[in-house]
Amino acid sequence: MSAYFERIAFRSRQADVTPGCRVESFAAMEVTEAAPAAAAAVEAEDGNGRKGSWYVLGERAVLVPYLREHVPRYHEWMQDPALLEATASEPLSLDQEFDVHRSWTLDPLKHTFIVLDKELIEGEFAPGNPHTEAMVGDVNIYMNDPDDMQLAEIEIMIAEHKSRGKGIGQEAILLMMAFAVEKYGIHTFRAKISESNVASLKLFRKLGFKDASYSAVFKEVTLEAPADALPLRFSLTVGDW
Repeated sequence: MSAYFERIAFRSRQADVTPGCRVESFAAMEVTEAAPAAAAAVEAEDGNGRKGSWYVLGERAVLVPYLREHVPRYHEWMQDPALLEATASEPLSLDQEFDVHRSWTLDPLKHTFIVLDKELIEGEFAPGNPHTEAMVGDVNIYMNDPDDMQLAEIEIMIAEHKSRGKGIGQEAILLMMAFAVEKYGIHTFRAKISESNVASLKLFRKLGFKDASYSAVFKEVTLEAPADALPLRFSLTVGDW
């Protein structure tokens, strides 16, 4: 598999506030119902990548649709050797990055948000404005196993150093998980984290995740938690983009 298509298909290890964190989740849907339910949750794309037409508002972060306007800066992030290593990726051309963006926005079993740092937004947050000046990372959820449509995965990357250590990554994870529960019916989450990523292991254990297994091959710890055991009992602000 080429590096290009590997990025499209997997992008499995993404950088969190500390790089190397991967999160997975399982949907509370029957196999035969998962695909149409997920497709129903994803509204028609408008050609600019406004998939789902939703934003999610938090105290520190705002999750917005991944738009074409975001691609050039995202492409700049993915030229950073440290991020490439943390995400198990290889650099793409800008044209390839636009192709990846297009594939994500057309796939009904994936949902991608760009993470905005509210402190960096110029003026007031305005739905429909890409606010590229405030983009600091991305968070994704997708049902990526055609043989098991109950399997979904969530990923988080905070690429901008200036926005790490501020709680934005943690809030983006919680916002996306709450969104996933509401929009996709997800009830159990799984995190696969590099054993060397002590900060992320500490974070997920703090949130209520429990160690489930360890992979000596990938040097990863698997942690799990049901959604009702996670701190997701807050008012979720989801608006139309």
